[in-house]
Amino acid sequence: MFSAQIDISPDFGVKVHTSQNRGFTPEEVAKRCADRIMSVSNSAPAPIRDQAFAYKAELEKLLSFYMREAIKSDRTTVLNALNGAGHPELAELIRRL
Repeated sequence: MFSAQIDISPDFGVKVHTSQNRGFTPEEVAKRCADRIMSVSNSAPAPIRDQAFAYKAELEKLLSFYMREAIKSDRTTVLNALNGAGHPELAELIRRL
C-alpha cells in the first residue's frame, strides 16, 4: 500500500471565479491579477494600509488598460488573418464586436 503525507499551509485556499454566458472582462481579470501580485494586511497601520489599497487600485487600472490593448492587438491579428484568407465579411463581423 502507498501512503504519503502532505503538509499544506493553513493559508491555502481555493478560489473559483465564474461568469454566466460571457467571458471575464479585463477589469475582472486585472482585479484577480492584482490580488495575486499583492495583498494588504488588515492589521497594518491605517496610513500604510490606505496607501497600499490606493496603489493596488492603480495597479488594477494599469493592468486592465494593457489587457484591453492586448485584446485590440489580437483582434487586429485575427482580422488580418481572415482578410488574408479571403474572408473579408467574417473579418468585418469580428471587427464590429
